[in-house]
Parts: sequence; C-alpha cells; structure tokens
Amino acid sequence: MRLVVDASTLVAEVLRVRGRKLLTHPALDLAVAADAWSEAEHELRKRVALLIKRGHLEAAAAGELLDAAVASIANRAILAPRETYAGHLEEALRRVPRDPRDAPTVALALAMECGIWAGDFDYFGCGVPVWTTATLRAHLETGGDTSLR
Repeated sequence: MRLVVDASTLVAEVLRVRGRKLLTHPALDLAVAADAWSEAEHELRKRVALLIKRGHLEAAAAGELLDAAVASIANRAILAPRETYAGHLEEALRRVPRDPRDAPTVALALAMECGIWAGDFDYFGCGVPVWTTATLRAHLETGGDTSLR
C-alpha cells in the first residue's frame, strides 16, 4: 500500500516502538515530501527536547532515540524531492486552504496517485484517501498480520 506520510504523523509514530513497527511494515510503501521532511526533522528534535525537559526521557538516551527514529524513516520512506510534486502544489493549496504547510503532502499524494497517512483532519475532504493510524493499523491487522499488536 503506497501512502504519503504527514510530518506530524511521522514524528508521533517514529518516537514510539509500536509506531516504528508500523512504519517498517512490509506492506507499506511510504513517501515523504521534502518540505514535510524538513518540518518533521525540526519537530522531532523539539519533541525529544520536550520529553527530556518533562523527565520522560534521559538526556543520554535522546541521541539513541533520534538515531533510531531517523533510521526508521530513512530505511522505509522515500524522500521525494520538491520537483516530484511541484506541479501539483497550486492544486494542493486549493484543496487544503486552512494550512498551507499541508500542501506539499497533498501535492505528493496527487503526483503519486495515492493516499495520505495523517491524523490531521485538515486533510479530510482534500480529494485523496486519508488513513489515520488507527484505521491503517486495523486494515493491516485484518489481513491477518498480528505483528502490530
């Protein structure tokens, strides 16, 4: 199943063991728009710093977590350069008027003719299929795959 992953979803899932399992599922063919990857990297570092500040993560483990997170993404998701989806950006901006930062993800989904994996409801109604983490997990488990539990 080919999907474009939203930056926020990528950050949320890659920081959890269960999420990394889903990101590396063999049935998934994932792509990330270059603009979304930039946003994800920035947010990932902010999220790890916040986990340390709140006492949920030891500073010594932060580097290891970041390395595991980036490796999970790099090994399983195609980083699509802007040229791949630039021709669809104008249309994508019309489809997600509330948040222009979501346009590269929609543009890449249009270019690849596939759905989007996101938890952001701004994508709903943009004209391409949108999968939440819960529905994606349920869909994969329905196929008999229990490795995600």
